[in-house]
Amino acid sequence: MSFEKIRPTRRGLMKGALATVTASTVPTGWAIAQARPLKVGLMLPYSGTFAKLGENITFAVEMLIAEKGGKLGGREVQIIKLDDESKPENAPQNTDRLVKRDQVDVLIGTVHSGVQMGIHKVVRETGTLTIVPNAGANAVTRALCAKNVFRTSFTNWQPAYGMGLALGAKGVKKAAWITWDYAAGNEAGEGFKEGLAKHGGEVVRTLTLKFPDTNFQPLLAQIPGLGVEAVGVFFAGGGAVQFVKEYKSAGIQVPLCGSGFLTEGVLGAQGAAAEGIETALHYGDNLDNARDKVFRKAFQDRTQREADVYAVQGYDAAQLLAVGIEAVKGNIEDEANLYKAMRSAKIESPRGPISMSASQEIVHNIYLRRAEGGLNKVVGIAAPALADPGTGCKL
Repeated sequence: MSFEKIRPTRRGLMKGALATVTASTVPTGWAIAQARPLKVGLMLPYSGTFAKLGENITFAVEMLIAEKGGKLGGREVQIIKLDDESKPENAPQNTDRLVKRDQVDVLIGTVHSGVQMGIHKVVRETGTLTIVPNAGANAVTRALCAKNVFRTSFTNWQPAYGMGLALGAKGVKKAAWITWDYAAGNEAGEGFKEGLAKHGGEVVRTLTLKFPDTNFQPLLAQIPGLGVEAVGVFFAGGGAVQFVKEYKSAGIQVPLCGSGFLTEGVLGAQGAAAEGIETALHYGDNLDNARDKVFRKAFQDRTQREADVYAVQGYDAAQLLAVGIEAVKGNIEDEANLYKAMRSAKIESPRGPISMSASQEIVHNIYLRRAEGGLNKVVGIAAPALADPGTGCKL
């Protein structure tokens, strides 16, 4: 067995140090903690398909820390970045590097759900405080929840549940669901079904194809014969662009809708084919709140980029961390009070008011949006203050 695997975690070493100095005449553990920077590890994609997402999360984290004068709870903040390359197979090793070699106090990551599950295994074992700024895998805050893990983004279930709920409220009784056959699409599908069922609707057919295949024509050919009033989907990125264009070209008259990632960040590429598509997500392009207006201007001034949902999630990850660290005056070893403060946090986010559920998952509004003129315009609230059910979580 290697030394790397058997040496104590940084958290364990600090607790031992605190016990030692308490019984001596040297400066207290509190003073030692104050003297050293708070190490924040950012494990995000900085290359490949999701690079822009990782960059926007990072920019927003850095922006919040800058707004705090470069300190949280009176301690300087040192950021250590690691490119996870969106490769799940490398996630445990990369997380070990941040936690054991770089000895970060906090880990913020990541975007890809497969990578997140690798991170999750390590941080559950080491007790490292972790904030998830994007990946929506349900298990993280359900059956595999942990007291040291919080999420400021969403579960795959939440946006799709909101979409199903909005359809049901409009009187839709029969719908179809189309997705790649993988965890995110399947978890979103369950949310869509549950939301629709709240108003007596049902998903009469689920159509899938292997991830990341984009041969959509056999699926599209089945839709006219299904007798449905709406088609809900979960696709993202390039797949979403192609699907929306092919759906429009096929001349299908059934309205298309879905989890907000269907049109998030890709409206420009989808062009006129996306016009009128309704989606549900926890952010939109025209939220009428002062906090969002200030945030969007500050983000653009700092980065020369438009803020998006990923920037908001990163900013809120940093906001949540600030609440916890400031509550314990920088003493991150005071876990009981640190986690208590984070669990009870009430934060004014650019997306609107947010808080934490019992499973340490974000509670937020899910907005109904319509694609118009290149924007995902908010047209209503599909599910106010929606909490994930946290099924199987025991904290």
